[in-house]
Amino acid sequence: MTDHTTDDPTRSGGCLCGRVRYHFTGDPLMVAACHCRHCQRQSGTAFSLVCVVTDDQYRQTGETRVFQDKGDSGAAVYRHFCAHCGSPILSVAGILPGLTIIKAGTLDDPSPWRPMAEAYCNTALPWLPVLAAERHPRSNIGQE
Repeated sequence: MTDHTTDDPTRSGGCLCGRVRYHFTGDPLMVAACHCRHCQRQSGTAFSLVCVVTDDQYRQTGETRVFQDKGDSGAAVYRHFCAHCGSPILSVAGILPGLTIIKAGTLDDPSPWRPMAEAYCNTALPWLPVLAAERHPRSNIGQE
């Protein structure tokens, strides 16, 4: 974890069409690859790379639509996406109050951060290489 000061750099990102833009300060609290079937379906690929920041770090312009999903805990997961181009932007999980889960592929420069952990490795595609030293068969938050 990084201490956040007024000198923290601002990171930016947005959707494919540019109607949704966001910024956050400092470094993410966590970067993870999620292999759950919901993230695979939402991203349309093998996994979702996410950066977790506090709600206070995150600012957004442009409107997103929301699909209400449900996590393994039974709590709601609100998946935000651009209503125009469909790019997934972020998720807000009921089990993680105060945190914003940014879809790292939407960052202008996602290269500074490698995943620290992988979640839902039990549904990871078998031909994928290991992405992080910390690997969880299910969620790394709350329930295993």
